[in-house]
Amino acid sequence: MERAEAGAMAALQAAKRALRAELKRRLRALSEAEKLRQSRLLGVQVVEHAKYRTSRRIAVYLSMSDEVQTAEIIKDIFQQGKECFIPQYKPRDNHMDMVKLASYEEIASLPLTSWNIHQPAESDARENALAAADGLDLILMPGLGFDKTGNRLGRGKGYYDTYLERCTHHPKGKPYTIALAFKEQICDVVPVSKNDMKVDEVLFEPN
Repeated sequence: MERAEAGAMAALQAAKRALRAELKRRLRALSEAEKLRQSRLLGVQVVEHAKYRTSRRIAVYLSMSDEVQTAEIIKDIFQQGKECFIPQYKPRDNHMDMVKLASYEEIASLPLTSWNIHQPAESDARENALAAADGLDLILMPGLGFDKTGNRLGRGKGYYDTYLERCTHHPKGKPYTIALAFKEQICDVVPVSKNDMKVDEVLFEPN
């Protein structure tokens, strides 16, 4: 039984590796102009979304070059008087918190990580979303691939799966989750294990 389980897990990991490689190939083939076009379209979908409109405390990723760009969404969060939280990764222990951002303009002054994205330093004392009674209302999530049922393939570190599991223990419960994807990131089926957390909704441009 244990050997069968180990074999199934090895097959699952191999399937994930193969799909990650394929998705990275698809993303490399996307032009900057096309990524910007889809990002703008999805940005409009987000700010017009009913869940976004009713949410006060929103966590959002700071986008890398191969992800749906979030700058305009972050600007809107502040323009609407909502509270914005961004990831603070601790790579040594695969830990992530969502911490409060004071303004859109503040992003440029934050240190760069090895992934070339800005984030608050570990020594930077900020409000931690899960340490507050209000928790989070909405998380806007990245990923490498998604299927239409909400299964998500991340980059393999498990940051978001672990964070969402922690959210389930917050008195407010798990926030609504929306993943932002280029249409090239949509797959027929994403291979998942029991520890992989589904997203509530995937936004992408329909073909």
